[in-house]
Amino acid sequence: MLTHPNFDPIAVQLGPISIHWYGLMYLVGFATVWLLGRYRIAKGDATITTKSFEDLIFFCVLGVVIGGRLGYILFYKPGAYLTNPIAIFYVWEGGMSFHGGLLGVIAAMIWFAHRERYSFLNVADFLAPLIPLGLAAGRLGNFINGELWGRPSDLPWAMVFPLAGDDITRHPSQLYEMLLEGVLLFIILWWFSGKQRKTGQVSGLFLIGYGSLRFLVEYTREPDTFLGLFWGLLSMGQLLSLPMIFAGIALFILSRDKSIPAP
Repeated sequence: MLTHPNFDPIAVQLGPISIHWYGLMYLVGFATVWLLGRYRIAKGDATITTKSFEDLIFFCVLGVVIGGRLGYILFYKPGAYLTNPIAIFYVWEGGMSFHGGLLGVIAAMIWFAHRERYSFLNVADFLAPLIPLGLAAGRLGNFINGELWGRPSDLPWAMVFPLAGDDITRHPSQLYEMLLEGVLLFIILWWFSGKQRKTGQVSGLFLIGYGSLRFLVEYTREPDTFLGLFWGLLSMGQLLSLPMIFAGIALFILSRDKSIPAP
């Protein structure tokens, strides 16, 4: 029987300052997006300048943090944070929503495209293939924290998560998400975006890919105890993923003009 290592959530303690693994994984994720974007710019696969790309990353960081936090509050625990508003700022304790973060990034891209006079869809097509490895880092952070564990399982790699408060072996669903929504989706998008595609198709494939993979992995992930399953069938993560899938399919089908893979 495997047991989660129960890592110390604090990676580095510098006097009164605590650096948490969760925050470090976010930094790794943003750094990965920045490095991949710089690589494509250096190869001549993008018309966006390095300076503009760094501005885009800055806006997207704000979008991820603000959107992810607000999304978690609104989608998952509106009542709890209404009674204790100061807890909104306790981001080191976790409580981020990917779907909220995605909405925040979309808002950031809209602002950036308007300011720099780029096509929004071209900006999205450039950014989409850079994101999955950043998501993988975030899911690794969830695993290190021992949170978001899976449903009961007797598979050889199932493990006991001490924070679950029981001795039940469970799917390490955080690692499934890291590998599927992170590594696998990155490989697909990186390959797909390496050739000229119609405007919006790369973004559409990202929405379809993430939404579908997240929907499937949710069947191995323990539903939030304070929400459970809606209609006894679907988790909140699945409900929020469905609009992504439908929007991605519509965007992919309705894409028209040829485009270079960057703004």
